[in-house]
Amino acid sequence: MPVDAAAAVEALYHSDWGRIVATLIRQLGDFDLAEEFAQEAFAAALDQWPVSGIPEYPRAWIVQTAQHKAIDRFRRQSLFTDRIQNQLAYERASTTLQQDPEFADREIPDERLRLIFTCCHPALAEEAQVALTLRTLCGLETDEIARAFVVPTATMAQRLVRAKRKIRDARIPYVVPETSEMAARLDAVLTVIYLVFNEGYAATRGERLMRTDLCAEAIRLGGLIRTLMAPDPPAEATGLLALMLLHDARREARVNAVGDIVVLEEQDRRLWNRSQIADALPLVAEAFRRGPGPYSVQAAIVAEHCRAERAEDTNWREILRLYDILQAMQPSPVVALNRAVAVAMAEGPRAGLAAIDQIAAADELANFHLLHAARADLFRRLGNAAEAADHYRRALAMVTNESERRYLERRLRETGS
Repeated sequence: MPVDAAAAVEALYHSDWGRIVATLIRQLGDFDLAEEFAQEAFAAALDQWPVSGIPEYPRAWIVQTAQHKAIDRFRRQSLFTDRIQNQLAYERASTTLQQDPEFADREIPDERLRLIFTCCHPALAEEAQVALTLRTLCGLETDEIARAFVVPTATMAQRLVRAKRKIRDARIPYVVPETSEMAARLDAVLTVIYLVFNEGYAATRGERLMRTDLCAEAIRLGGLIRTLMAPDPPAEATGLLALMLLHDARREARVNAVGDIVVLEEQDRRLWNRSQIADALPLVAEAFRRGPGPYSVQAAIVAEHCRAERAEDTNWREILRLYDILQAMQPSPVVALNRAVAVAMAEGPRAGLAAIDQIAAADELANFHLLHAARADLFRRLGNAAEAADHYRRALAMVTNESERRYLERRLRETGS
């Protein structure tokens, strides 16, 4: 198969899977069928595009092909009702290969938001809500979602099956609820949007073309949530939008030309999107005025980093104060670890090591590579190369991300070990 055709199919899968499945779910009313026909359409693309060429509008081609396959299946099974036939005929007419591709783009935010709100119905357990949305919206495989939740793949597969069955059997509508009904689902919806953002943000440079759209779509959905709940959007909806904008503004500086991670203090701040930062800072202030929650506080922390023209200008005292607030709101070992790093920057490496020792004593992060990496970095700052090397080795034994691994290996080499 020509490389460009294969690459086009793969890129489309990663960037548009959620858009395509969302459209098919609305048409078919069934998650499993939508995913099945979408997969068949992508398989057809792998067979046909090397011969016929990449179509002008690849997403429309996939949707139309999936529609044809659905029609063929239903006809063979004598299940092709007038209702489904009419709906698919209408949708197929509005998804022709000749149409203006911007037409679909204008419809997508609402379509994907319907999907998120359907998945995040309060009748489903919250973990199932998040897992189902990651599967349908992001196209993550079941084993990837299982790793994120630290459960066996078979367990996650059962959760997804049960969630889809619940939506079907309870006839949960594929709609964006009224504003008065949104509150019950808002926490899960915001969680999902942030996870979608992180899927794109965590991509290495080599994956950037396939995952960048997830960041943009998450930001767009976050803005849409805020608009739908106007004139008084919840502080956390505003805070999440600000948080994503601020992270995204620094994205070009966080990975170098060969795909290695560039830590915050070493980033070229000239690459930061200052216009986007300027747009986000008023949202941080607004979220605090309305009563901050965890997303708003995290946004305020990132805002302090973004305000600093140089790493040494960072107001670590204020960041430490904000971590104290976050720890009180949402206590967790990971928040405590980040707070310990802030302690080190505000009060010195020894104070930071003492804070990390308190976390390690609880044993909750014993196998968390970032705890050992943070401890190694503080020993490095103290000039203790032997202790730093020991903890870099421990972190390397636990890390799974290749770009992080390369960063830790470089730091280990710098200790002389």
